[in-house]
Amino acid sequence: MRTGTADLPLHGGRAPRWLFERMTLLAREMALAILSNEGTPGLMDRLADPVWFQAFGCVLGFDWHSSGLTTTACGALKEGLRDLSGETGVFIAGGKGKTSRKTPQEIESACWVTGQDPAPLVRASRLSAKVDSAALQDGFQVYHHNFFFTKDGSWAVVQQGMNAAHGMARRYHWLPPERFDRDPHAAVAGESAQQVLNLVASEGEGNRRLAVELAREDPVKLATEMTRMRTVSMPRHHDVRLDDLHPDRLARVLLATYERQPEDYTALLAVPGVGAKALRALALVAELTYGEPASVRDPVSYSFAHGGKDGTPFPVDRPTYDATIESLRRAVNEARAGHSEKSAALKRLAGIERSLAPAATA
Repeated sequence: MRTGTADLPLHGGRAPRWLFERMTLLAREMALAILSNEGTPGLMDRLADPVWFQAFGCVLGFDWHSSGLTTTACGALKEGLRDLSGETGVFIAGGKGKTSRKTPQEIESACWVTGQDPAPLVRASRLSAKVDSAALQDGFQVYHHNFFFTKDGSWAVVQQGMNAAHGMARRYHWLPPERFDRDPHAAVAGESAQQVLNLVASEGEGNRRLAVELAREDPVKLATEMTRMRTVSMPRHHDVRLDDLHPDRLARVLLATYERQPEDYTALLAVPGVGAKALRALALVAELTYGEPASVRDPVSYSFAHGGKDGTPFPVDRPTYDATIESLRRAVNEARAGHSEKSAALKRLAGIERSLAPAATA
């Protein structure tokens, strides 16, 4: 397991058109090579590996350390495979900002073509986004969400949050978890946050159980308990979590949980309108009143290296880039014809991934 931390600075601007067009072609050929050699499980597994994904973005020629690598690499892959879903069985929904909010509709449209039931996929998309925006309170607000899925119902998520105040980003990777409320991530990549409230950590099971029980109670009772907590002298870290909780406002939100009577924490996460503040309030009452602590363990565990668009470590060489796309296209065609050799792209990517190991284990 590679461990460590990394900074992903927020960068403005976008990839120039000439580069994004090439990134789209190269991303498509690399994805087709992986699908030819390893099938859809191989592609899903790779997307859920932040070290591989970082190397993938670097091979495409984007900034080695910026937040834009995530959004641009996902965008290039989505555009590159857009018209090949019938052939590959792979669909990509979502994107950055407003596009991310179209994810459910894009999933439903794709499932209309394949005949799949879209409900489980839409639920997985929404829950993965809810976990990283509300249950993992690490100071990063999710603004980019890509949902990758296949005809057989397997899926992966690559999404990213930003901390505008610190100018940093954090990327979250998912494969279908056993549970959405217990260490669900495949990995999280970014810098270590100073204040983290991890409501989906395995060690917080007791806190989650009590939070569900509290969510079923009369919200007036819970609001009264929160008011009492705000007037009592608490340790500093609890002051930080309590300072922006307003019991009167939360009572209106928690009325929805009282009416829904969620059976478990995943069901609680799925209640519309229940966000970070409501979950934090339930967790704090469970901790301070009933002695079941919430976890403050940060799940960040990966770091990266390598680069391109901004001239680091060198400017993108356009003729070489075009030649790489063509060689990969030939490699994919040969693989489809029955050749068993791995494509040059996969070997190149594997080499870059190995080169990341020293930095990632430091």
